[in-house]
Amino acid sequence: TSAREMRAWSRAARARGLRVGFVPTMGALHDGHLSLVRAARARSDVVVVSIYVNETQFAPGEDFDKYPRGVEADVAKLQAVGGVDVAYAPRAMYVDPEKEAPHETFVTVENVSKGLCSLSRPHFFRGVATVVTKLFNVVEPDVAAFGKKDYQQWRVIQRMVRDLDFDIDVVGGEIVRESDGLAMSSRNALLTPENRAKAPAIRACMSRAAEDARSKRMDASEIVRVVTEGISNATGVVDYVKVMHPETLVEYEGVVESDCVVAIAAKFGEVRLLDNIEISINP
Repeated sequence: TSAREMRAWSRAARARGLRVGFVPTMGALHDGHLSLVRAARARSDVVVVSIYVNETQFAPGEDFDKYPRGVEADVAKLQAVGGVDVAYAPRAMYVDPEKEAPHETFVTVENVSKGLCSLSRPHFFRGVATVVTKLFNVVEPDVAAFGKKDYQQWRVIQRMVRDLDFDIDVVGGEIVRESDGLAMSSRNALLTPENRAKAPAIRACMSRAAEDARSKRMDASEIVRVVTEGISNATGVVDYVKVMHPETLVEYEGVVESDCVVAIAAKFGEVRLLDNIEISINP
């Protein structure tokens, strides 16, 4: 399906009064992605799922070449679960610089993109915001579903949609987990068996910290310490642990007295994993 064909399909659906739901993915689909399909379907009449590994959110030396790919297997999963009307899998989203002038327009969300993942991957959110903008312009959805596992990404897209006046309802899907608590991720397939057994420590230490924060007033630095120690004790290498306002992503200092989100990134072996937990603090 070309961009022109995809756009024409969506416009025809909307001309019939149908709401178009959209789930952008990089493939290697799992139950977390399929839960987003269900979330989009609940809010729309037809659903489009895109499958595209976006090169502009990877820097040289990152795992772009290793990222799991298998469009045929992904389409089979979508057919099996049902509720998907179009699987849009473009071969390329950017011009070929060997054939024409290179792509030079990018989208940057200034403040919500700062910190967290951008500390170690400063290119990342520019690449995400740009490809999502391009996909929105092709699919022209009414609803788009993003997983909360990539919490900062979800908030970045929400802010971009607001600021650029996209008429799109951006829905955050809850994290779907394996039976041992590990957040489902396409990168889990890259974990060695030893590291796969250790990685659920992420969820375990976050849950302990959240329980403590709900039952007593805790300093943000203490929450960070508990989570960092839990991951380190499981031989994970912490990229960041942050306690933040759930919408603005401004980092808390001192005692946490209102709702927050604890977001982490950590490596087990060579595989970088993300997770988070939202904590409701009763006044």
